[in-house]
Amino acid sequence: MRVSSSTLFDSSVAALNQQQARMMQTQQQVSSGRRILTASDDPVAAARALDISQSDAMNTQYASNRDAARHNLSLAETVLQSVTALIQDVSTVAVNAGNGALNDADRRAIATELGGRLQELTSLANSTDGAGNYLFAGFQSRTQPFVDTPAGMGYFGDDGQRLVQVSASRQMSASNSGADVFMRVKNGNGTFITQATATNTGTGIVSAGSVANPALLTGNSYSVAFSVAAGVTTYSVTNTTTSTLLSAGNPYVSGQSISFDGMQFDIQGAPANGDTFTVLPSSNESVFKTVSDLIAALNTPLASSAAGGMTRLTNSLNRGLNNMDNALNNILSNRSTLGVRLNEVDALQATGDDLGLQYKQSLSQLQDVDYNQALSDLVQQQANLQAAQQTFSKIAGLSLFDYL
Repeated sequence: MRVSSSTLFDSSVAALNQQQARMMQTQQQVSSGRRILTASDDPVAAARALDISQSDAMNTQYASNRDAARHNLSLAETVLQSVTALIQDVSTVAVNAGNGALNDADRRAIATELGGRLQELTSLANSTDGAGNYLFAGFQSRTQPFVDTPAGMGYFGDDGQRLVQVSASRQMSASNSGADVFMRVKNGNGTFITQATATNTGTGIVSAGSVANPALLTGNSYSVAFSVAAGVTTYSVTNTTTSTLLSAGNPYVSGQSISFDGMQFDIQGAPANGDTFTVLPSSNESVFKTVSDLIAALNTPLASSAAGGMTRLTNSLNRGLNNMDNALNNILSNRSTLGVRLNEVDALQATGDDLGLQYKQSLSQLQDVDYNQALSDLVQQQANLQAAQQTFSKIAGLSLFDYL
């Protein structure tokens, strides 16, 4: 078989180019630290690396979302911690306001103090996240949620919850609705509320009461009317929703339980003839209204209510203190939900960190070069290229014209 000089030259040059290309690729791998420089180097590994890189990028975004959620949840919890302390202070002040040694001027001074606490409460409820977004406004994050109006404190947010995607399968609310936190607080004992009529002149003080038999509850409104004749005090119970007289002529004993339709409560003191007490289903009452009612009660002179002045004040303070306890329980419940979410965010963050480490390890195994192997290959390729170059120089000298 004849081999022409041009064939020798062409094959030798092609071999040199291949050796140089392999050595250049190895040099690029060593300098970049990457085994896969183009997808054609390892199509399967390149496709797998792309999938893992996308998953790692999503995990990084979830981590950023968790940081944002933790920031808002921590701020909201801090605000509610301050609200908790404020409510406890207001309750303490209200208890002190019931001291019989205080006069009208003293109670007005206490009312002024409570007015300042009410403003502080409003300010806390309108807290922002530092970027101008109100924490307790729902979706209306740029609208001030709590505004004092002539009709009382108004809520101008909504019930929306701004959800944050904190993992591939979990969305989490970064705060609670202001309506749930501050406005929707059940008054009374949570089922019904007992109240003394403002025109009462006796010394009857009504308790908050409790549910004796849930199966007998009707959800109706009732009136307990007292009658005093010949030194004997009796009372009648009327269902004012159905206008039905439930009982009449019941003997009254101070502190003795009064029970009907699954409810029970007691009245202490000496109700006067014609005094009435109402029993109504519990309704939502904002913490702002509770504090405002306490202020109004303290600003009302006892002399304007004649003999029942102190009794009226005591009933108002008892009602206010009971509702403040309800508001405190509601705040603590909301703080509990925030704490649960904060714990969940921390757990998800730990899981996300572990997942991110696994992604990076997998990418390293797919993409990163083995320096020991690459440097060994580079030395071998250099030796092969030098051998090929020396061989080519000798082949290039095999020309018949050199001997003619």
